[in-house]
Amino acid sequence: MADEISKAQAARPGGDTIFGKIIRKEIPAKIFYEDEQCIAFHDVSPQAPTHFLVVPKKAISGISKADPADAALLGHLLIVGKKCAADVGLENGYRMVINDGPDGGQSVYHVHLHVLGGRQLGWPPG
Repeated sequence: MADEISKAQAARPGGDTIFGKIIRKEIPAKIFYEDEQCIAFHDVSPQAPTHFLVVPKKAISGISKADPADAALLGHLLIVGKKCAADVGLENGYRMVINDGPDGGQSVYHVHLHVLGGRQLGWPPG
């Protein structure tokens, strides 16, 4: 966990991101869902038995930087997250998380929805 916080504190918005490269298929990822607006793939550093990301193809640096015009796209991410959670068998529940900024633990400045499950998740989360 400390490593992820260190990454978040060092990360800065701007430029191309690893998610842009995954979307363009320049680097490999375990993509299991894709449509015209987003992709879903398994996290390379899972924090739960099931941990995947839903990433919009449109580059938005952070949820706090989203425009009102992005509302339908952001809602679509949640619906895709729900569909993918069912597809991977998260029938007992799951958590959806969007990190924003250094204090929120954001380490990649391209909006992305984490979906975590497969075990009892603790509360409070951080």
